[in-house]
Amino acid sequence: MKGRLKAAMIGGGPGSFIGGVHRIAARMDGEYDLVAGAFSSKPEKCLETARELGISEDRAYGSWKELIEKELERPEEDRVQVIMITTPNHVHAAPTIAALEAGYHVVLDKPLCTSMEEAHAIEQAVAKATGMFCLTHTYTGYPMVKEAKHQIASGALGKVRKIYVEYPQGWLSTFLESEGQTQAAWRTDPSKSGKVGAMGDIGTHAFNLAEYVSGETITEVCAQLNIVVEGRALDDDGAVMFKTASGATGVLMATQVAAGEENNLKVRVFGEKGGLCWEQKDNNTLTMMPLEAPVQVLRTGGPGTSEFSLANHRIPPGHPEGYLEAFANLYKNFAAHVRAHGAGQAQNPHLDYPGIEDGVRGMKFIEAIVENNAGNEKYTAL
Repeated sequence: MKGRLKAAMIGGGPGSFIGGVHRIAARMDGEYDLVAGAFSSKPEKCLETARELGISEDRAYGSWKELIEKELERPEEDRVQVIMITTPNHVHAAPTIAALEAGYHVVLDKPLCTSMEEAHAIEQAVAKATGMFCLTHTYTGYPMVKEAKHQIASGALGKVRKIYVEYPQGWLSTFLESEGQTQAAWRTDPSKSGKVGAMGDIGTHAFNLAEYVSGETITEVCAQLNIVVEGRALDDDGAVMFKTASGATGVLMATQVAAGEENNLKVRVFGEKGGLCWEQKDNNTLTMMPLEAPVQVLRTGGPGTSEFSLANHRIPPGHPEGYLEAFANLYKNFAAHVRAHGAGQAQNPHLDYPGIEDGVRGMKFIEAIVENNAGNEKYTAL
């Protein structure tokens, strides 16, 4: 498969935060050309975005259904190959399934959808599809997150005993959705966000990171979901104690009412022989804490790092790589898989990205914590 992959975007029009992030990430390594889109359900806003991005007006579609249908009518060498879906949660399942059934590759923003019923429908569509599927749990793209995963998988900590993961934000400390703020409005609306608020928006990231880094499978949860800001319809704060299949235990915290906090996602894992710590505010550093040796600090691209993390960074050590580069790694690795698949070759294991399994796990997590929070059982199984 030669040349850049031709891409289209569903969502990501005026006022969208995540649509712009996806576009930057897709452009960074020169693997994609954005040539079409259904950027908004409002035709004038869709055209506005197309003009800003230099996309031909005849490929600015009035709906995602029209995009999927009309692109198939174009010559194969000209039509879209990858569809990026950056809509609110309630508009994830239908376009994803339709795009996969039509033969497109799909990159979908997290979480997977709004219900287990939708999750299983997407899972079935992925299983039958000829195209590939990526779910953008951004933080797995950081080089030192991959290094942490490698260190644990290689036995540096021994048997995992404890996992602590936290994602504190403060941007919803007031009743922001009442002020017409677009991002706050849909995230706190059950008809668009689903059964949960903060736990779906950022709690699923924390859950995904905990399982990805530790290699553990969370099997049981004990959850407390809170609505702190008066008038809000969905949780803006919560904590979850959990158990894993191997017997490890841990705590997950996600809040959007920690006034003054920004986005410092943090994970710590402890085993028989030591622990490690990674946090987003210093994402180019991984701190290793052996039981009977001095603390070790590993840096992105620096000495002592593995081929796994080295395959996912771009510039010499000391030049900061951040959120956008991590996001771009998902797009870069997905493109490599699409090309390998097209050539009948195996995927490079160092170029990984989240997929349907991660999405279904996230939805099981949401279902389990909602059930546990509402019930009287101490723990609920995933």
